[in-house]
Amino acid sequence: MNGVNGTHREQNAPQIQVIGTTKSGKKLNIRSYPKFKTLEDERLYRKQHLAAAFRVFADRGFDEGVAGHISVRDPILSNHFWLNPLSMHFSLIKVSDLILCDEHGTVVEGNEPINGAAFAIHSQIHKARPDVTAACHAHSVHGKAFSAFGRELEMITQDACRFYNSHGVYRDFRGVVLDEEEGRRIATALGGGKAVILQNHGILTVGQSVDEAAFWFISLERTCQAQLLADAAAAGSGHKKILIDDDEAAYTATQVGGPEKGWLAFQGYYDEQVAKTKGDFLN
Repeated sequence: MNGVNGTHREQNAPQIQVIGTTKSGKKLNIRSYPKFKTLEDERLYRKQHLAAAFRVFADRGFDEGVAGHISVRDPILSNHFWLNPLSMHFSLIKVSDLILCDEHGTVVEGNEPINGAAFAIHSQIHKARPDVTAACHAHSVHGKAFSAFGRELEMITQDACRFYNSHGVYRDFRGVVLDEEEGRRIATALGGGKAVILQNHGILTVGQSVDEAAFWFISLERTCQAQLLADAAAAGSGHKKILIDDDEAAYTATQVGGPEKGWLAFQGYYDEQVAKTKGDFLN
């Protein structure tokens, strides 16, 4: 991508840092991914945040019938992952409703089936990317609309820079994904990035935590919306979009696109769900 009207960052320019202390020198509490005494504790944490992610997606209208799924790798059985039941609305999912399946799609824990497309896509992504703990896919409106163009995002906003050199496009739409080979092709299009735009289908994001993957999905959906609005405005007004310079986009990506930033950004959404539901989804 070639930016226009961009400025190159001087090597010795001052850097913006998070302020971690008060004027008196007292250290402030900056939230970070917790450390667990046991793998069972980490399993529960992942399941709780997975259930919260479904509630957050429901609030934002990312649900559509039985389409859409979020998976998280089990920390004990690393080739197993937790998913949503096929026919349960995102807004109703609790920890106790989550389904555990193995790498072959066999349900190991739970009483309902899973989405076949979810298994075909997510199982291959988890196989191809051992660093991926969670993957999110849903048929969100702006993600679907932008996917129709089969192209990457332009770096037109600070938030878009989260996906700078970290998203791909899968252009070989073949209907509903029901076979593992299709899942492998999608995993190849994802590459080492955090997101892939599935042409004529929607968007998918991954992360080292379900919190990170869920926040990237929220951000990517909004970034697709901003891209669509900017494209329409440019076409209607004749004004030329100003792209962020490659150097600036790369630098900004280091500030807003890291795994810890994605995890942290989701915590407010998690807190909101705890407050709204009085912790009901944790059961």
